[in-house]
Amino acid sequence: MEIVQIVGFGLIAAILVVLLKNQRPEIAVLLSVTAGVIIFLLVATKIKAVVDVLGDLADHAQVNSFYLATVLKIVGVAYIAEFGAQVCRDAGESAIAAKVEFAAKVLVMVLALPIIVAIMESVIRLIP
Repeated sequence: MEIVQIVGFGLIAAILVVLLKNQRPEIAVLLSVTAGVIIFLLVATKIKAVVDVLGDLADHAQVNSFYLATVLKIVGVAYIAEFGAQVCRDAGESAIAAKVEFAAKVLVMVLALPIIVAIMESVIRLIP
């Protein structure tokens, strides 16, 4: 099971970070970021499989690929922002983490705008 390997790796990395945090905090932060990137790379193939399945479903349902791409971009922004904010918090910079999260929320709204407009246009066409 891959999750056991990932959790084991995460626990080992967390223990090392805790041990290093007092003596070498800069190395602890670097180790934390590296562990996060490695875990992301371990699940990247799974993410691609999910995107492929969603693409196939959208094709079968005859959904405009623009909308699927937009939703996937929004999910990507959310995941990347969460990762970045957690790294900032691990480094003791919760104020910067909050700014990263705020920026992500703004970007999600910007990305969602075309979908919101399309929904509103559809609703307006339905109203006599």
